[in-house]
Amino acid sequence: MKKVKIYITLKQGVLDPQGKAVQDSLNTLGYEDVLSARVGKYMELTMDDHADVEKQVEEMCVKLLANPVIEDYAYTVEEVVVS
Repeated sequence: MKKVKIYITLKQGVLDPQGKAVQDSLNTLGYEDVLSARVGKYMELTMDDHADVEKQVEEMCVKLLANPVIEDYAYTVEEVVVS
């Protein structure tokens, strides 16, 4: 079995209103050292163990999970040890 961790973030230069709201709120709470904040998505998938895991993850990210026009994605694949 494989555990896939997927990180999706907005591309540089894409306006992030949610990140701006987080930054403003943190500044209001006294955390004035926070100069910017960007908000993204994190997902974990558990998949069957086969040779095409990375190919399938790439396809899933492009077709559904990320919008390649405005988002970047990265992922890691880990072996799940079942005891």
